[in-house]
Amino acid sequence: MKVFAFAFGFAMLLPALASADCASVTAGDLTISKAWSRATIGAQRPAAFYVEIRNDGEADDRLVGIETLVAGMPMLHQTVIQDGLATMPHVEAVEVPAGETVSLSPGGYHGMLMELTTPLSEGQSFPVTLTFEQAGAVEIDTQILSIRAQEAQCDAAN
Repeated sequence: MKVFAFAFGFAMLLPALASADCASVTAGDLTISKAWSRATIGAQRPAAFYVEIRNDGEADDRLVGIETLVAGMPMLHQTVIQDGLATMPHVEAVEVPAGETVSLSPGGYHGMLMELTTPLSEGQSFPVTLTFEQAGAVEIDTQILSIRAQEAQCDAAN
């Protein structure tokens, strides 16, 4: 009975531990945070990558690429709704204007992780390298959240 109580208590702590794990990385004037992806069922279908990028500088920057070992073909995409139909065309770059925060999020810009090399399992993480025109390459740890997640689960300290 004690083992069950301990296991149940630990399982209840997992969401809190996951929320405390959101990474934040600074590169020059950019702060990259809240990197996340949804769990997948297998590796046959693509996944998406989401992140927040804050530019505290006086010069614009651009996100020009993403790389990760969990996908054979990671790309930047944008969700576009036209005549009631959603498409997700590839984009060459995502503008990160000076003094602004840009989010790669569901329904907007996002990283498309095609040709997954492994299923993405909730509670795990994987590194993603973002390449910026000015700030260069920046690696961030990406949390894998529930298949139903709609946003990063970070606490206020991150």
